Parts: sequence; structure tokens; C-alpha cells
Amino acid sequence: MKAKSPVLVVVPSYNESENIGSLIEELLATDPAIDVLVVDDNSPDGTADIVEKISGYNKRLFLIVRKKKDGRGGAVLDGFRWGLKSKKNYQYFFEMDADFSHKPSEIPAFIKHAENHDVVIGSRYMKGSNIIGWPLNRKVFSKLANIYTRFLLRIPITDYTNGFRLYKRTVLERLNFDAIEKSGYIVLSEIAFQIHLIGFGIGEIPTVFVNRQRGLSNLSVSEVTSALHSVFRLSTRRKKIRKALNLN
Repeated sequence: MKAKSPVLVVVPSYNESENIGSLIEELLATDPAIDVLVVDDNSPDGTADIVEKISGYNKRLFLIVRKKKDGRGGAVLDGFRWGLKSKKNYQYFFEMDADFSHKPSEIPAFIKHAENHDVVIGSRYMKGSNIIGWPLNRKVFSKLANIYTRFLLRIPITDYTNGFRLYKRTVLERLNFDAIEKSGYIVLSEIAFQIHLIGFGIGEIPTVFVNRQRGLSNLSVSEVTSALHSVFRLSTRRKKIRKALNLN
């Protein structure tokens, strides 16, 4: 389904020179309503240089370069802030990874599902979904991490940790980005927690998740450990977050 309103796809990146050019090309070909914003954490491999070169002849591509590597979640939030201030008046905001783990061809299905939901998450744990290229131990760990997060946060979704999501503009305008304490993958859960507390409708669709084929993973063991600790802390901050959102 083609979008009837402007769409911004926010792509956080760090050392994605092997992927970023092809990803941009595929995204822009998916729907003429799509603009792409790459938020790069000053990649030493020249990722930002590639984006800047393409943006010189394609006005649907934009670039933010941050001073240092400071986490995927913080990059996405900076992208959302930029998009909300844009004169293009984007009505749909996507976040997705730069390594082709998420398929641009699935974007029309997200837009279709957004007719009945405020937020749409690509879930790896629904009927019809598939995870390609992960060893068994990583699949087990990811599944257990999602069970752990659901037990603590009680949000009725199946995939808390996949960063392929669509948000309507009205959702992002209502969130309190300043109440989000971390900058890594925990931001996915922090945003979902705010959305759930406010009462927006969250939908999920099946997705095909493909382990990166080129480049190195940017996810470290310390980031995973930090995220698990942060989920517990997030579950204890319910009253504080409700106050930040001006909820009774």
C-alpha cells in the first residue's frame, strides 16, 4: 500500500558503509512519499560520506552526523526530533536498522496496518515471521529477553526488541523524549512503555528478520546486559513516567 501522507524513515548508523548506499536506494524506490534520514554516529568507515554524496543529487535523503557513538536509541530520538520540526509535516515515522536486517519491501504492509493502529511493530514472534541466519543460542536468548520484558512491563506485544517500527505523528508528539533515560536498545522498551501508558493502539505484523550479511554487528555484550538491567529499572519508574506524561 502506498502512503497517502509524507513518510520519514530514520536509519541510525555506525560503520555501515557496506550497506548504506544499497539500503537508501531500496528505501527511496519503495514509495515516492518516503524520505530517508540517516543519523550517523561519526562512523570512521565513511558511512556519512556516502550518504552526503547521495544526498547531493537526491533531495529525499537527509543526514545528521553526531559527534560520537552514543547508542542506537539516542540516534533514533534525534531523528524523530528533526522530523517533527521539518516543514514537510511527516505523518508517519519509521525506525529501522541499516544492515538489511529489516526489509524495506515490508514498509507498505506497515502503512496498511496503520489504518487501524497508532503504532505498528514488526514482530519476529508471530505466525508467518521468520528469523534467518541466527544461531540457536541467539534465538533462545532473544525469546527469553522478550518474555522477561513482557513480565516486567506488561505491554501486550510479542517483540520488544526489534527496531522495525512505524509511529504516527500524533504518537511522537505526545511522548516525552526527555523522560527517556538511556540511549541504547532499551529506548525501544522505553518508547513502548510510554505509548502503552498513554493508551495508544499498538499493532504487530509478521516480519522476516535477516541477520546481517555484510559488516560487523554493533551490538555488544555490555549493551545487552545494560538493556536487561534497564528494563527492570524501567518497570520501577511507572509513577515517575506517568507524571512526566501528565497522566493521572
